[in-house]
Amino acid sequence: MTIGRLARAAGVNIETIRYYQRRGLLATPRRPPQGVRRYPEETLARLRFIKRAQELGFTLREIVELLKLGDGSCKETRAIAEHRLTDIETRIRDLQSMHATLDKLVRTCRAGNRPPCPIIACLEHDIE
Repeated sequence: MTIGRLARAAGVNIETIRYYQRRGLLATPRRPPQGVRRYPEETLARLRFIKRAQELGFTLREIVELLKLGDGSCKETRAIAEHRLTDIETRIRDLQSMHATLDKLVRTCRAGNRPPCPIIACLEHDIE
């Protein structure tokens, strides 16, 4: 299949495919004498794997490692996934903290319409 057809089937744009090729996530097929590269069906499956991994929060570097492991060591794959899970848990805690702070500021701001606005004042100084 051509790069355009591959991109449509995978739900990505052509530049994404080229970027993945540069990063080593996808192989670049040889250009035949006719000049149009053809991608095998396996490339579509690999693109779908990459997209699913990204949806789970894996970085492209981690996805390269997962692809190298293939059907290999579950232990190594698990270590990569556990690292990603730890990172996600940290991000969730950070987001919860941001939510609590912003919620407090919004409630303070609703308390009145007097200057200075507590949200602006907080952004100009340290967040408490």
